[in-house]
Amino acid sequence: MPTFATFDGLQLHYTVWDGDGRHRRPVVLQHGFAADTNANWIGPGVVPALREAGFTVIALDARGHGRSEKPHEPERYTEDTMALDVSALLDELGLDEVSLVGYSMGAIIALAATASDQRVRCLATGGVGSGIVDFGGVDTRVVNPEEIVSAMLADDPSGVPAAAAPFRALVDLVRGDRLALAAVARGAKNVPMDLTAIGVPTLVLAGESDPLAAEPERLAAAIAGARLVRVPGDHLTAVMNPAFSTALVDFLSAHPADHPAHSHRA
Repeated sequence: MPTFATFDGLQLHYTVWDGDGRHRRPVVLQHGFAADTNANWIGPGVVPALREAGFTVIALDARGHGRSEKPHEPERYTEDTMALDVSALLDELGLDEVSLVGYSMGAIIALAATASDQRVRCLATGGVGSGIVDFGGVDTRVVNPEEIVSAMLADDPSGVPAAAAPFRALVDLVRGDRLALAAVARGAKNVPMDLTAIGVPTLVLAGESDPLAAEPERLAAAIAGARLVRVPGDHLTAVMNPAFSTALVDFLSAHPADHPAHSHRA
């Protein structure tokens, strides 16, 4: 179980699956809120699809999630802070070029990391849409961060706000730290992003019935040259549809590495 100390000393967990040499640029995966590497990427089949295509795959358990440390202070969970964790992982592994894939919260982190770290040469987002353009993060027209906080802190999950109920169900399923996740929701700043700072090939993946990825064409239009692919499913199921992994593998395969092979330390 490899871990490393990120920029502020927090211990974060990551997993590496070596590729077969067909693709020189590793793929870094950042999961969504309340999920972890297993729930977001392994179980839904994304990691197996990428490995079958020959990619080296690196998955990070975000702070507050999975096997990473879980502080309970909201100030430890801003979008910029979590984007710095991605950059710290690239430092730890000695990587100078990666493709970055993020889902939901992970997509927000991935967008911020891509805008600030030139080592990200290819980007794919899932589970987000016009909320990024209008709010810089979670679409508060669909679910308010305080509703998520209430869902995390409620002793009885049967009474949580309907919009936040799926997240509470997920955290109970993966046995997450609800106090840490409440802090994650409180720490999100939701400030407008400068999407013009993203100049790498970008894929926007969106579930056809995902309210948190509404109007994904507006997100794609805000990023120069971005491609939009819609897949069947809602916020929790779109990533499980084989069309999601197929579109992701096709996109990453079409944008190969710029330089010779890169090193990583597992």
